[in-house]
Amino acid sequence: MDQCREHESRTKLQRKIKHRKRDSPVPSCVSMESDWSKGPHVDLKDGHHPVDPKRSLQQRPHSPVSSSVSMQSERSKGPHVDFKREQRCDLGKILQQRPHSSVSSSVSMKSDRSKGPHVDFKHEQSPDDARKVRQQQQHSPVSSSVSMQSERSKGPHVDFKHEQKSDPGKVRQQQQHSPVSSSVSMQSERSKGPHADFKHEQKPDDPGVQHAQQDQKDLDSIFTKLEESIISFVKDELKKFQRILSPDDSAGLESERADGEDVEERRSSRESFLKITLYFLRRMKEKELADHLRSRTHNTVCQYKLKSSLKTKFQCVFEGIAKAGNPTLLNQIYTELYITEGGTAEASDEHEVRQIETASRKPDRPETTIRQEDIFTVSPGRDKPIRTVLTKGVAGIGKTVLTQKFTLDWAEDKVNQDIQFMFPFTFRELNVLKEKEFSLVELVHHFFTETKEAGICSFEDFQVVFIFDGLDECRLPLDFHKTKILTDPRKSTSVDVLLTNLIRGKLLPSARLWITTRPAAANQILSQCVHRVTEVRGFTDPQKEEYFRKRFKEKEQANRIISHINKSRSLHIMCHIPVFCWITATVLEDVLKTREGGALPKTLTEMYIHFLVVQAKMKKVKYDEGTEIDQHWSPESKKMIESLGKLAFDQLQKGNLIFYESDLTECGIDIRAASVYSGVFTQIFKEERGLYQNKVFCFIHLSVQEFLAALHVHLTFINSGVNMLEDQMASKKPKVFKNKSSLKLLHQIAVDKALQSPNGHLDLFLRFFLGLSLPSSQNLLRGLQKTVGSESNQKTAKYIKKKINDNEATEQNINLFHCLNELNDCSLVEEIQQFLSSGSLSTDKLSSAQWSALVFILLSSDEDLDIFDLKKYSASEEAFLRLLPVVKASNRALLGACNLSGGSWKDLSSILQFSSLKELDLSNNDLQDSGMLQLSVGLKSAHCKLEILRMAVCKLSWRSSEALSTVLRSESCSLRELDLSNNDLQDSGVRGLLAGLESPHCKLETLSLSGCLIRHDGCASLAAALRSNPSHLRKLDLSYNHPGDSGVGLLSTGLKSPLWRLDILKVENCGEQRLKPGLRKYACELTLDRNTAHRKLKLSENDRKVTLVGEKEQTYPNHADRFDRREQLLCSNRLTGRCYWEVEWRGEVDIAVTYRGIKRKGNSEDCRFGMNDQSWCLRCSDGGFSVCHNNKIRSVPPSSVSNRVAVYVDCPAGTLSFYRVSSDKLIHLHTFDTSFTEPLYAGFGFVFGLGVESLMLSIDSSVSLCSV
Repeated sequence: MDQCREHESRTKLQRKIKHRKRDSPVPSCVSMESDWSKGPHVDLKDGHHPVDPKRSLQQRPHSPVSSSVSMQSERSKGPHVDFKREQRCDLGKILQQRPHSSVSSSVSMKSDRSKGPHVDFKHEQSPDDARKVRQQQQHSPVSSSVSMQSERSKGPHVDFKHEQKSDPGKVRQQQQHSPVSSSVSMQSERSKGPHADFKHEQKPDDPGVQHAQQDQKDLDSIFTKLEESIISFVKDELKKFQRILSPDDSAGLESERADGEDVEERRSSRESFLKITLYFLRRMKEKELADHLRSRTHNTVCQYKLKSSLKTKFQCVFEGIAKAGNPTLLNQIYTELYITEGGTAEASDEHEVRQIETASRKPDRPETTIRQEDIFTVSPGRDKPIRTVLTKGVAGIGKTVLTQKFTLDWAEDKVNQDIQFMFPFTFRELNVLKEKEFSLVELVHHFFTETKEAGICSFEDFQVVFIFDGLDECRLPLDFHKTKILTDPRKSTSVDVLLTNLIRGKLLPSARLWITTRPAAANQILSQCVHRVTEVRGFTDPQKEEYFRKRFKEKEQANRIISHINKSRSLHIMCHIPVFCWITATVLEDVLKTREGGALPKTLTEMYIHFLVVQAKMKKVKYDEGTEIDQHWSPESKKMIESLGKLAFDQLQKGNLIFYESDLTECGIDIRAASVYSGVFTQIFKEERGLYQNKVFCFIHLSVQEFLAALHVHLTFINSGVNMLEDQMASKKPKVFKNKSSLKLLHQIAVDKALQSPNGHLDLFLRFFLGLSLPSSQNLLRGLQKTVGSESNQKTAKYIKKKINDNEATEQNINLFHCLNELNDCSLVEEIQQFLSSGSLSTDKLSSAQWSALVFILLSSDEDLDIFDLKKYSASEEAFLRLLPVVKASNRALLGACNLSGGSWKDLSSILQFSSLKELDLSNNDLQDSGMLQLSVGLKSAHCKLEILRMAVCKLSWRSSEALSTVLRSESCSLRELDLSNNDLQDSGVRGLLAGLESPHCKLETLSLSGCLIRHDGCASLAAALRSNPSHLRKLDLSYNHPGDSGVGLLSTGLKSPLWRLDILKVENCGEQRLKPGLRKYACELTLDRNTAHRKLKLSENDRKVTLVGEKEQTYPNHADRFDRREQLLCSNRLTGRCYWEVEWRGEVDIAVTYRGIKRKGNSEDCRFGMNDQSWCLRCSDGGFSVCHNNKIRSVPPSSVSNRVAVYVDCPAGTLSFYRVSSDKLIHLHTFDTSFTEPLYAGFGFVFGLGVESLMLSIDSSVSLCSV
């Protein structure tokens, strides 16, 4: 039956099967026993029979059921039997007992091996007896015994010297009147027994006879087991066929795997049995059923053949490229790739080297990872199935190998066996069909001929996966907006229309698709057509080390190589890519072998030049019959390198990474020459053959193409003075420099062109181009270029440093530092490193170039960037803007109390949209409602991964709540913890949050609204939100508010509800006094402690003011707590919880918080506030403020000086903040973040000057405690 038309009649057939009535009174007894079912060996020499056949048949003259159908194989032949004195039974009489049997007689399907033992027919019955037997059969209404034995069932050669002959003609005449079919023999010739000579029989007591009897016993045991196996096989196969024919069955014949069994042999056996089954179904007049079974099982056979073909194609891989050496089994060398889930199908136009650097800086932190076999598995909590998966990854990262492993695992029946057909395509193959038309069915038949042979053209009936590898290499015009809609998989159209409709889901919507691409091409597919986005990351540091240890078995050698790579930041970053690890290993293996004790390549340029030299040496030895010590740049090699360099440069300008014959022709390369190049420089340039041998060429990696392009520009200039970088639009011919010393000018042109590129597509090209001018590079290139001086390198380095100082684009500056590294100029970086190591780095005086150097150092250091604390460098807005790339690269950004204001929020919002930040602390910054509105744009981005956001004391009002509510409602929001403490949100602000908290997208687990002026109404809003969305929030902090008993009651009820997840409700320290705005709600009354005051300190105004006096000392009594040499004192009040106070000062004073146990006796520095680890101090003078702790002093950014200062301490939280009070507003000065381990006390100190001028300034310095 035509497979394409079969689907239309299948439903009708299945209905017929399901409701079919059985007319037969009983099913026929189908015996498929093999020869093992035979009874034991019988010796008929004396004519004794264990069973009388005559009696046996007399028991069932009118049996209403069919007799046994035997399907024994030829192997069931019994052993040799001696019939010399055998008695003959009258078969005619036996058959007369059942003349009216209404069913078929025994249908024998035995093969040759089912023959009985060897028989001696010397005294055999006469032909007349046989005629009588056949005469009895003429009136039988049923078929005679149907034997399916072939000619192979012929017995052995028998000596019938005294045998009577039978008349074959008479035998045939007897059959002419039989109403049923005659005996059909299907046995093979293999059933022939051995040649037997009956002239001289052995006696029973002879040793030969005894040996034969023992053999007979062994055969009985073997054949009994054989019978069981065959019966089991037949039953299993019939059950499978029945399931296939069942109306409820949706799958084909499942694949089976048997350990230690020849799969091909088993498949052949199953196909043979299928033919037997189909034969009997048709004999039973069940043609429709037979056709349906044939169709369904043919699908399985097609699947098997497809899997076999894919296994052959993908089970072997080559490290590097296919022509580079012997194949390696993919399963042996495959390393589990790191695949992360998340992101969108948006393009990243950054140069992939920048993306690699970004990936290498990402700290080891938990991300949503996915295994390749689960690429289509629906994630927990997601109800919609995944149809289309888009996997992104830079060139050489392992995307193609990943798809090959996925396909191979399916073909080997390891995973995803719910998938019935898998069709892996590459865009390289599809590109050559650009001008042709296919239907989807024809396209599959074109690439996977197994489906065409099976006649499958209704893929809607199967679970199918299409894999399209290399979207970035696609040259088909995929237009998702204007392409006509196509839904018929049998209708022909262009390949681009086919793919567009398949991806959109208009064509074959039941199919699943997996598309891989480099990031720059990800946006070629509409985001709404993609249901999951994954990214393939490169090697982690442990995987890099594992790779080199596997490659270099000698431990000492491996250690040296790993150490060398870790010391070179450029090499360390590039080894993130598996292909670069292979390049590096290839080079270092050669260098260690040929230059023992010599320096290893440490820059990218050196590594790639060595790689090119290695290939030239291999060509010299392999093709030119030379040696490794010969000059490797032969004229042929030189010509090849020049041609490949031109191809690399021309195609790089066009953005092409794969080349077809037309591309080669444009570059003046004959396709035959290209094949030669790929055969000689096998590890640089490769040729691939698509379907029907269409040739596709490419370099093994993008970086190799960029290196050869840079080499082409360099050699062209050095050897001929031609500037290949000259703008072709401005001049038809490249400019020729007459002065070869103008190399520095060419370098400057290259630098400027790279800086003009917004996405850095010339970054790596520039590094290679500058590195090629080093003397060490020229030594390796001797034979390819003329010798030039190196004085231009110093001028180039100077030019780059100037560009760094003038340029504010940090990412561009980072690449310029890499360029300096290629020129072996690390002076700028070393300068900053010295400042950092000495602790004398003053960010207030850094130049732009030095800031860039600091960023480069921080991003290139081995230190973990998991946490970035801006206060370590400078708590200022300038430092924040300068260090934005470091913030972007971190996992946790601590920006609290860094004096950020309006100029920071737009940049921070941009970072949130394109970074992996998980935690952000903005507490104690001047954010305000306007800043919150800007931040909300980034927080709502689908790329934002932020989970923890702290914005305590950020001057937010109820207006910010509405902006936050839109964030919580967004589908992509990942926030789990939100701290809004000490912002005057009030009840209206809580109502503004209500819509966000009620949203099913809100995943908040911790919400802190401590000190937010919340009353009963705010609690009611929170209770309503929790009733609507009770699934997530577990901790709610409402301390330091005024909810009242009723408000607390509303929320406390929820704690008891089994529907709420709320576990912790904090309502401590509440009351009406907490309704004061700002931090003044924590105001406390302090009193100066006379017992601690130095005798030059005078207390007044009811012990709320202290003044430094120059006259005689005060007459305080002796006390152990008194400061005897330092002009300091403490307050008597112990600070607990949250405390706030304000003071007015004059002169030069220290405003401090300290442990009670600070040293009181002596005049050493460790007795002074801030000069030990027990106290924290703000130093105030008319010249400005500074803070100190543990003998470290830091200036506070300049601001107008106010003589009123506020202090806020949160003891449990470990924060201590100082503010300048101006017009009743608090301007943040500095915050200490620590962990307080002892009770705290407020303290004040004075500086008693030694000189006359200083003494006059110090006298009358005072501090007064203010009423708040």
